[in-house]
Amino acid sequence: MHIVLHEPEIPANTGNIGRTCVATNTTLHLIEPLGFRLDEKAIKRAGMDYWQDLDVRTYINYKDFLDKNPDAKIWYATTKCEKCYSDVSFSEEDFIMFGKESAGIPEEILVDNPDRCIRIPMSEGIRSLNLSNSVAIVLYEALRQNSFPGLSEKGQLHRLNWR
Repeated sequence: MHIVLHEPEIPANTGNIGRTCVATNTTLHLIEPLGFRLDEKAIKRAGMDYWQDLDVRTYINYKDFLDKNPDAKIWYATTKCEKCYSDVSFSEEDFIMFGKESAGIPEEILVDNPDRCIRIPMSEGIRSLNLSNSVAIVLYEALRQNSFPGLSEKGQLHRLNWR
């Protein structure tokens, strides 16, 4: 899977998303401009000691991203559409794009891709969920649909053993 952040602004969100990507063998794509530097303490603190294991790719703008990923099947996560994320079929190689915290994905991109726009249901009057939470919700649904490829089937206790 691939997670794409279009102009993310908050380093802690991107750090948390990076950690989720490492845990799920997901590539993280960052479209500039970023609201932070990738070497900031805040981003590494949120990603903890996993950041060095992250497959992260950066692009100077949306066109650069499209040029470097010409065959990408992209889903656009937005609060501005009707189709629910759980009503679509994700494949293992899909890209799921999320917009910046303050404004989401630019509407110019959304109107060019109406059949690929998806949303997370929320109560009326709520503008949006936290970006890192939104990524986790949609990414894990996409992984579930594909039987969690390459992920461990069970967890392990640290000190004891399961009976």
